Amino acid sequence: MTRNVKLGLKQNWKQFSLLVLINAFVGGMVGMERTIFPQFAQAQFGIDSKTAVLLFITAFGLSKAVANYYTGRLANTLGRRNLLLLGWLIAIPIPFMLIYAPSWNWVIWANVLLGFSQGLTWSSTVVMKIDLVGEQDRGFAMGLNEFAGYLAVGVVAFLTGLVADRYGVTPYPFYIGIFIATTGFLLTLLWVNDTRAFVQQESKTVTSTQVDNVFWETTVKNKTLSSVTQAGLVNNLNDGMIWGLFPIVLLSLHYTNETIGVLTAIYPSVWGIGQLVTGKMSDHYSKKRMLFWGMLLQGLAISIIPFMDAVYGFALISGLLGLGTALVYPTFLNTIAQATNPQQRAESIGTFRLWRDLGYAFGAILSGITADLFGIDYAIFLIGALTLLSALIIKVRMPASARPPVNTNTLSRVHP
Repeated sequence: MTRNVKLGLKQNWKQFSLLVLINAFVGGMVGMERTIFPQFAQAQFGIDSKTAVLLFITAFGLSKAVANYYTGRLANTLGRRNLLLLGWLIAIPIPFMLIYAPSWNWVIWANVLLGFSQGLTWSSTVVMKIDLVGEQDRGFAMGLNEFAGYLAVGVVAFLTGLVADRYGVTPYPFYIGIFIATTGFLLTLLWVNDTRAFVQQESKTVTSTQVDNVFWETTVKNKTLSSVTQAGLVNNLNDGMIWGLFPIVLLSLHYTNETIGVLTAIYPSVWGIGQLVTGKMSDHYSKKRMLFWGMLLQGLAISIIPFMDAVYGFALISGLLGLGTALVYPTFLNTIAQATNPQQRAESIGTFRLWRDLGYAFGAILSGITADLFGIDYAIFLIGALTLLSALIIKVRMPASARPPVNTNTLSRVHP
């Protein structure tokens, strides 16, 4: 079954490039909501409460987290391609639900579906790319994957802001989502192949042991995996705050939708483009240092938001946030992949992505309640402090090496 399978980026560039393109469409589905949702909630449904507005991010984060976990658990049995197709099928009705939503509850349910769709599609493309390239170019592969996804988030965030500024917050911005979901499904259906055979091929040459409980190791026990997991959770905790509150801060300063679209697009765009460099860096430089400095830079950038009111200051903050996130995002996945056995890699990545995307829910709830009780500035300071604490945990707890334990029965096969 695996006789003609060859690992490597060059050997599998056609499938790899197709998956990069598909992940750009995956990211675009999130970008559709990134700029306009606070105004959409206020204009269409009269919702001003920060907690209520951020409920859509909570719904998204919870459902995406669950989908991430089960994508990892089911990847080896149901197949990566089948899960990717299912994710796109779930995405197709979402823009229509937003266009015709009679109440805010419909919007919440649309974001539940968006979370399930994102978990299935993004997790599948991540695992499939890791399967294809093998160990040598894994960080670079993750950089390309996340570059495509988050650059698309930024581009579509800008486009929806531009469209909303000229034609209103609904329905025209959501037409972009109809095109994205339909195209992503067709690309997957017609041209994507499953990659389980690549895992079997790689497993023939590895000597690392399998663990008894992947969830427990990834969440708590293994110092490398658990350090990465907590940082992933905090990263998306602060991203959830930025997603929900940053446009509200800009609206309070009377910026136009077009300007807000530009400022909110800088962060994911720098995040996406930066991963072309940082992904490759994670193949050669200390993963621990990259994670520490990335989380530290995020925390510092978030903490100065309340002191800004000029457009160039917000642009700088968005750029620094994007740079900090670019340092950690491909490094998260590269570290998880390096620290686990290939047969358990998908489940470990799924567990990591479960906790990471629960950060959206925790961040939205925590920042929303804090903003309603004490004001937006206090919510921002709190999230900034938690991000700085996460950097400290990386510094203190995470080992310098991410290698998994070696199976002593096959020690003679270990490569130097």
